Amino acid sequence: MTHAQRFRDVYEECYPRVLAYATSLVGRQIGEDITSETFTVAWRRVRDIPHPALPWLLGVARNLVRELHRRDAHQYVLAAEEAQRISSGAQTDVGDIAAEVTDRHNALQALASLPEADRELLALIAWHGLSAKEAAQVLDCTTATLTVRLYRARRRLEKALEAAPLSEAASPPPVEASYPTHHEGAPA
Repeated sequence: MTHAQRFRDVYEECYPRVLAYATSLVGRQIGEDITSETFTVAWRRVRDIPHPALPWLLGVARNLVRELHRRDAHQYVLAAEEAQRISSGAQTDVGDIAAEVTDRHNALQALASLPEADRELLALIAWHGLSAKEAAQVLDCTTATLTVRLYRARRRLEKALEAAPLSEAASPPPVEASYPTHHEGAPA
């Protein structure tokens, strides 16, 4: 079997499942881009594709999604905060804006002080809205393990927020507002 035939067989067999996986992580449009990039990597590394190919391809897709999140984390945080501000419909005055900026700065500093694994886990649950079960699949662990990791990550974030320096215009952001509580099966 030639490399082109091997690639074609893998593509035909796995494309729909890789697309579904990527779409579940990042939505349809970006999921299509991630899937295309995944198969570009597969084409370049066709000799390295194991049998069965699907787990390897999903790992490539996961890595591409993680890289995308790393590149776009700052912009995503700003967009999510702006969406929250707009959806709350709250009218703010200059004093409130200063407090919000300080709270945001403290929250971002606290988040940045956490280990990468904690940041990724909190992002999957709080920012990307995955259930514990979905996040466990992404991180390749059991739901029970993920729940323990999430509890610990939230405690570390809480401690980091408490340690954040306070300005005269701001108080620490409420911990519950920093990340949603999550119950298995309920939307995050």
